[in-house]
Amino acid sequence: MYIERFIDALLMEWKNSSSLKPLLLRGARQVGKSWAVKHLGESFTYYLEVNFEKRPDIKDVFERVHEVHDLANNLSLLYNVPVVAGQTLLFLDEVQDCPAAIKSLWAFKEDFPELHVVAAGSLLEFALQDLPSFGVGRIRSLFVYPFSFDEFLVAEGKSSWVEAKQQADNERPLLTPLHNGLVQHYRTFLMVGGMPASVAAWVTTHDYRNCQTELDDIQLTYYDDFKKYAKKVDPTLLRNTLQSVILQIGSKFTYSKVDGSYRAEEVKKALKLLSDAGIVKRVSHTAANGLPLGAEVNEKFRKYIYLDSALLLRILDMDLGGARQLTDLIVAGTAEDLVNKGGLAEMVLGWELIKYNNPRSQHDLYYWENTADGTRSEVDYIIARDMKVLPIECKSGTSGKMKSLHLFMRSKHLTDAIRCSLENFALLEGCDKTSDGAVRRIQILPLFAISNLYQ
Repeated sequence: MYIERFIDALLMEWKNSSSLKPLLLRGARQVGKSWAVKHLGESFTYYLEVNFEKRPDIKDVFERVHEVHDLANNLSLLYNVPVVAGQTLLFLDEVQDCPAAIKSLWAFKEDFPELHVVAAGSLLEFALQDLPSFGVGRIRSLFVYPFSFDEFLVAEGKSSWVEAKQQADNERPLLTPLHNGLVQHYRTFLMVGGMPASVAAWVTTHDYRNCQTELDDIQLTYYDDFKKYAKKVDPTLLRNTLQSVILQIGSKFTYSKVDGSYRAEEVKKALKLLSDAGIVKRVSHTAANGLPLGAEVNEKFRKYIYLDSALLLRILDMDLGGARQLTDLIVAGTAEDLVNKGGLAEMVLGWELIKYNNPRSQHDLYYWENTADGTRSEVDYIIARDMKVLPIECKSGTSGKMKSLHLFMRSKHLTDAIRCSLENFALLEGCDKTSDGAVRRIQILPLFAISNLYQ
């Protein structure tokens, strides 16, 4: 059973493009890249899939044959599938195992541009680092992530709920029964996560145990991948670093908290590999005095978030002594406690900001912290919207509990901010003013409605 993804529309747009380029799907293992391409293949007359993990012998074909028409003919003969421009989708899967296949994408663009070619790989970023000028102007990339909350709702048959919340705002908040239903589904989403195998298990069985079985398999696959990095970083260090990321969710990452007495430089190298593999995401400190936000990054202050909430729970359960407290908070805790405790909601918010952004490029995450001595104030995320700096705080409660957000707005002379929680849409206005009398406004945006920022 295929579950619809928002990237499907972009894949069809690529298929029908008048200026066709080979397409490269990038992202962590098992986030649905191959699944989406196979679904796209159903719209072609012919579909030819080359998987370099399953057929390592095919590498020899790409290494020996450099003319792409001859290459296409050889693949057609080996797989007994016609390769016809406009009718065949050629899919090169796990392409990181064959650098020659990656390089062939350039030649397909130059010498066989009318053929639809897609490549994907789970550890692709490592291979691309060895090809620094790869694909400039010749290759189109799409970045794929686990299911967003909107995609999860669609999978659950709640497309109308997606439309309703996208039409809501502080002047037209959600009806209370719909708001309550969305909160409950958001709790379920935290438990099921966005990995396609787990979502499929939930949609078909509505049994968390089946989801957990799938998630255990995925997590073990990630651990097995660590062995492939052994020449670069000790697999034990990678595992310990990943577990430390999970234990430090929501906080500035402290290298010394990684088990094993590793040097900071060793941990930094492990974090980079985990980031390149797509299973952790760096959140950088920015001074946020203006745009671009990346121009004022403080390298000494960084957070890291893990790929998926449900995978995080499985690591806590399997490796770190149990996830009972966090699970209880998700299932039965108050909405305020769920948002304010544990850093999980903050982590998911970060990924939602990524998932709804333009998938044609990678996007960085930023936060702000007052680094002056003797102070402690922090804003969870800083983004750019409408050419302005926009702070986002993940917190429930009254405006009086948002001292950090108010401090940031005053210090940066901003009039707009967002507070994300599980409350309904609302507007906090008039609680503060700028020196010239302008009213500062804080929009309350539900955590399940982050896609509203990208409409």
